[in-house]
Amino acid sequence: MRGRSSRTLTVAAAGAAAAALLLPLASPGPYATAEQRDSSRLQQHFTDAAQQYKVPRSVLLGVSYLQSRWDAHDGAPSVTGGYGPMHLTDARTALAEAAPQAGHGHGGTEDARGDTAREARTAASHAGTPGEGRVPARLRTAERAAELTGLPKKELRESAAANVRGGAALLADAQKKLGRPLSADPADWFGAVAAFPAATERAAGTAFANDVFDVVRSGARRTNDAGQRVTLDAVPSLRADESQAAGHGLKRAGSAAPEAGPECPRSVSCEWLPAPYEEYTDDEGQPNYGNHDKAKRPGSASVDYIVVHDTEGPWDVVMDLIQDPTYVSWNYSLRSSDGHIAQHVRGKDAAWHAGNWYVNAKSVGLEHEGFLTDPDAWFTEAMYRSSARLVKYLAAKYDIPLDRQHVIGHDNVPGTTSANIPGMHTDPGPYFDWQHYFTLLGKPFKPEAGSGSRMVTIRPDYDKHQPQYTRCDDSGDPCPAHGSGAVRLHTAPDASSPLVKDIGLRPGGEDSTTGVNDTGARASTGQQYAVADRKGEWTAVWYLGEKAWFHNPRKQPTAVPARGQTVTPKAGKDEIPVYGRAYPEKEAYPAGVPAQELSPLPYKIAKGQAYAVGLKTRGEYLYAKDYDPEAEKFKVVRGDLTYYQIQLGHRVAFVKADDVRLIRSSS
Repeated sequence: MRGRSSRTLTVAAAGAAAAALLLPLASPGPYATAEQRDSSRLQQHFTDAAQQYKVPRSVLLGVSYLQSRWDAHDGAPSVTGGYGPMHLTDARTALAEAAPQAGHGHGGTEDARGDTAREARTAASHAGTPGEGRVPARLRTAERAAELTGLPKKELRESAAANVRGGAALLADAQKKLGRPLSADPADWFGAVAAFPAATERAAGTAFANDVFDVVRSGARRTNDAGQRVTLDAVPSLRADESQAAGHGLKRAGSAAPEAGPECPRSVSCEWLPAPYEEYTDDEGQPNYGNHDKAKRPGSASVDYIVVHDTEGPWDVVMDLIQDPTYVSWNYSLRSSDGHIAQHVRGKDAAWHAGNWYVNAKSVGLEHEGFLTDPDAWFTEAMYRSSARLVKYLAAKYDIPLDRQHVIGHDNVPGTTSANIPGMHTDPGPYFDWQHYFTLLGKPFKPEAGSGSRMVTIRPDYDKHQPQYTRCDDSGDPCPAHGSGAVRLHTAPDASSPLVKDIGLRPGGEDSTTGVNDTGARASTGQQYAVADRKGEWTAVWYLGEKAWFHNPRKQPTAVPARGQTVTPKAGKDEIPVYGRAYPEKEAYPAGVPAQELSPLPYKIAKGQAYAVGLKTRGEYLYAKDYDPEAEKFKVVRGDLTYYQIQLGHRVAFVKADDVRLIRSSS
C-alpha cells in the first residue's frame, strides 16, 4: 500500500546447503539510506526469529506468506482474529474490539431463492460470534505463543518482531512434539507446518503444508502493506513428506457415508457437511421444505456460473446455520484460517444462494468466511489458494470459462425484477482481490489490445488503488484506507462531478454514494466494458444506459485494453429492454408449469450504445416447486428465445439476441 523503493534482500540462494538457511541475512550496510534500512526490517525479523528458535528461515517465511502475504494490516485482526504477518490468532480480543461496530452485512434483504413463482426465502443476517468457551484452538494460537516466548499477547499482536518470534516458537514447539530434531533442512518440517494453523483435520493441515512447501519451492518476493520488501528465494529441490502430518494425531474429516464424500479436488482439505433437504412445518403451521432443490445437473441443465460470496459470520456460526432446513443454502464454505472447505449441496442440485432463481439454477455458490464491510478483516492467502483450486476443479468439471463473465461475485448477480434490485446483496464487496484470485487461477487480467481499443478490462493496482469508502460501521467516519479492486464512475471526466445514478437501486433518482455497499457507480477488477469516449486521463464506458467516466491515468492505469464482443441495438430500434433472468417465451411452458413473466428491468439501452458480451444462452427455467426426494418431479423448460449476457453496470443483465447486433472487436 505505501510502497517505497528498497534494496531487495534475499533469504538464501536457491540450491544452497540447507544449513545456509539459518545464516544471518546481510545487513543493509553502512551507506544504506534510512528508507532502505526500514524496508529490510521485517526480513531481518524473520532471520532473527529463525536463528533464535532454530527454524529454517524459508519455512518461517513460507508459513507467513500463506497466512498474510507478509502484510501487517496496521495491527487489525483478520476474519478469524489473526494478527500480524504470522497470523497469530486471538479471537476473543478481536471480537471484543469489534463489538462496538455495526454495519456488517451484505447490503440487502434479498430473497435468496429469487424465484418469484414461490414465497420469498429471506435469510436473516447470520453474523454472530462463538460463545464463551467455544473458541477453538485454531483461534487462540497467540495464547500458546505467549506461553512459549514469555511475551505478552498484546505485544505479539502489535509488534511485527514479536509476532514473527511467536510464529517461530509455535513451529519449533510443534516439531518437538513430533519428536523430530530442530533440523536445518526444511524438508524435515512438513509435520510442524501442518500443525501451524491448529487445524483439527489431518487433510486441512496437509493441504496447508503443501501450499507452504509450494511457495518455498517457487519462491516469492513482495513489498508488503507497510512498504517493507520481503524476499523468499526458491528452493526448487524441496520435497514434502506428508506422513509427518500423521504424528500430530489430527483426525480425518468424515462424511455421512463413503458414497457421500465431498466433490473437491484432491489438493484441498474438504469435508461433506450436508445441508438438509427435508420437510418441516413453518411458523404459520403450513408444510414447507428446505433448503435447496433437486435438479440432476449438468444432465438436466448446464452449470454456467460460479458465484463468490462472503459469509458475514464466523465459521462455527455459519456451519450451524447451513444445517437448518428453514435457512438458505450454498454449495461450499471456505474457512479463513487454513482454507478448509465444507461442501453442503451437491453440484447436481440447486442451492438457494444468489437471490436470482435463474442464476441459482445454473450456478455453484462459494461462501468465504469474511465480512465485506471490514477491509482489514483480511482473507488469508490459504483461503484464496484453496478457493482457486476449487474453482479450477469446478470449471473443468462443468466446462465453465475462467473469466469474470462466468466467475462472478454475489454483487454482480442481477435482480430478477425491478422490485428486487434494491435488496440484492453486495458481497464480496470492493475489498476482494479479484486480480490476485485470477492470478492464482492462472488467468491474470492482462492487456489484450492496443491503446485505442473499443473495450477495456477494469484492473487497478489493488494495493495502490485506495478509493475512500464510507459506512463500514455506524461511526460516521470513513472506512480505513485500504486497497481495492473497484473504480468509481462519474458523470463527467472530473473527480468532482456527481457519480452516475442507478435508477434500479434508487427508483427515486437519488445520487449514488461512496458507501461500501453501494454498487450504483462501481466497476470491479476483471469486468469488461465497451468504451464510449476518452478525454485526457479519463475513460468513459457505457454503463446502465449512460456514459460513465473513471480516472485512468497512463502512469497508474485502472483499466487495460481488451478484445472481445459487444452488442448494440439493431438498426431501427431506438432503445431495447434488459432483463435480470433469461427465461423462455410464454409458449414454451408445458401444461402444469406456470409461465414466468419476462419482467424487463428499469434500464434501457439506447441506439449507439454498446455493452460487452459474456455468454449466449437459450431461455431456460427450472421448475422445482415441490419437495421431491427422488428428484423426479422437477422440469427444465427451454424455449426458442436466445439471450446475450452483458455487463450492464456493476451487475450483469440479459438482452434478447433478436434485439441486438453483435460486434466483434478487432482492436
